[in-house]
Amino acid sequence: MKFTEEILSQIRSNIAHAKKSEYYGKLLADIEPDEIKTESDFQKLPFSDKEDLRAAYPLGLSAVPNEEIVRIHSSSGTTGTAVIIPYTQKDIDDWAAMFARCYEMAGVTRADRIHITPGYGLWTAGIGFQLGAEKLGAMTIPMGPGNTDKQIKMMIDLGSTVLTATSSYALLLAEEIEKRGIKDKIKLRKGIIGSERWGDKMRARIADELGVELYDIYGLTECYGPGIGISCPEEDGMHMWTDYLYYEIIDPKTLKPVAEGESGELVITTLQKEGAPLVRYRTHDLTREITGECKCGSKFPRISTLIGRSDDMIKVKGTIIFPALVDGVLTGVDGVSSEYQIIIDHLNGRDIMRLFFETAVSGAAERKALEKQVAEVFKSKVGSTPETHAVSLGELPRSEKKTTRIFDNRY
Repeated sequence: MKFTEEILSQIRSNIAHAKKSEYYGKLLADIEPDEIKTESDFQKLPFSDKEDLRAAYPLGLSAVPNEEIVRIHSSSGTTGTAVIIPYTQKDIDDWAAMFARCYEMAGVTRADRIHITPGYGLWTAGIGFQLGAEKLGAMTIPMGPGNTDKQIKMMIDLGSTVLTATSSYALLLAEEIEKRGIKDKIKLRKGIIGSERWGDKMRARIADELGVELYDIYGLTECYGPGIGISCPEEDGMHMWTDYLYYEIIDPKTLKPVAEGESGELVITTLQKEGAPLVRYRTHDLTREITGECKCGSKFPRISTLIGRSDDMIKVKGTIIFPALVDGVLTGVDGVSSEYQIIIDHLNGRDIMRLFFETAVSGAAERKALEKQVAEVFKSKVGSTPETHAVSLGELPRSEKKTTRIFDNRY
């Protein structure tokens, strides 16, 4: 993303505002905004990370008086103390505007009926999808997660045309609709999917079984929530709303900017956020910038669909493995479904990695051949050989939220 004079001015204002918070007041105590005159100056500023934000619990990130806070959201807190994010009314309005822009990019109009399945409450997902839909002026169906029978009934009775969901729940719904033979009663035409990365095989299954065009939506609780970027009909990366944020892509090991077009970790600085502004926040999401203008005509820059997370990396027998690598393996083998599970144990002094994958193949000999093929492709693409186990379609667990696919039992 280009570092312009306008961006520099917005970053200076953001830093001045961020320093009103307890957290950034300490982190940037020796930094004066006017001292930042170049991109190089900006790149010398310290990073902030999720652990830092957790340490600011409960309201150490707030840069406004309590009377100006109209809503609280937070990260899940499943792996530690939750990160509390306060929002002003302007933050809510800006988020709604960005989200409505996402719907428009996906070709959603006021005539659509938007079926919202992500969770509500402190999580930003459900209410973010709803805010954008209402800002757009479309009919909103705020189902929330769970109760698949009711989801499908309402989808049919109300004629839902747009499904919003995690990829895991979209797949669960697609499989259930296929199983019941009611695809002809479903009027969905678009699917807007977020919160977790998903491979090409899963994408193809959802698109085919639901009969929809699919769009990747991006966001994180610390930076508004979902809706800060989305893919377009060209299916060539996600456009980022850079009038509200500035992003960098860095090498997660050296913490230096990567060369143009190379993969690295996404770092975000907000430009207009009031309640909890961010300065050089490490998302740990791995991506790359896509250079050149998009054929869709949008001038907003693009990043690639997420590769994975720098903190999701696991090491087995000296080989580094990301979920995206596993997706690539499964995509390249005919007869293998999108769903898999990896279990890693340390037994008898050595690491054991077992890869379970779903398939429609039922014959014992055919499954054995498929297991051998998957192991060989895994070895050639990833660098290590797992124990492979073919299981039937639907045998691995499905989730209404994010699906955990790698279980490391060594620690």
